[in-house]
Amino acid sequence: MTELGGWTVTWPPAPIRTERLVLRESEARDRTAFIELFASPEVGSYIGGPRPRDELQRAVPEVPGRRPGLFVIDLDGAMISMITLDRRNAERPGHVRPDAGEAELGYMFLPQAWGRGYAAEACAAALDWFAAVLPSEPVVLCTQTANDRAMRLAAKLGFTEVERFEEYGAEQWFGVRSSLTPSG
Repeated sequence: MTELGGWTVTWPPAPIRTERLVLRESEARDRTAFIELFASPEVGSYIGGPRPRDELQRAVPEVPGRRPGLFVIDLDGAMISMITLDRRNAERPGHVRPDAGEAELGYMFLPQAWGRGYAAEACAAALDWFAAVLPSEPVVLCTQTANDRAMRLAAKLGFTEVERFEEYGAEQWFGVRSSLTPSG
């Protein structure tokens, strides 16, 4: 058993297979794709911008992202994305529980994987896994309202709006996926 944001779960789970994808633990062969994700201007457009490639080459470990709650999304043997399920920081705005600490879904896909339904397929699989191992835990998602693709994906995955607020110099949409009612 392993700690995942304060929850005890078996990690890593067996690889999760969908119709086209595999959600798995990170491996050394994923390093280049991690660097591409964080250096991409397209990927960084709604998360504070890209990071310099030379900085990433120095900083990214040999096996990047190997931690509880981080899934690599694999298509035909190559990483196209990462999905995270982490505890939302209590100091950030947006919560559905009085004590905060909800699980938060995060994801980043390489631009060449956009527009093919991989995000919906992979995120749904990660959310199904999370619901099976922690059935009473709500999952939240926060994205810029300007990110049309992320807003459509949130709706498709069953997230409902709780509130909007200003953070990082942009309007943020905050939603929850559960039967819990927001605490305000």
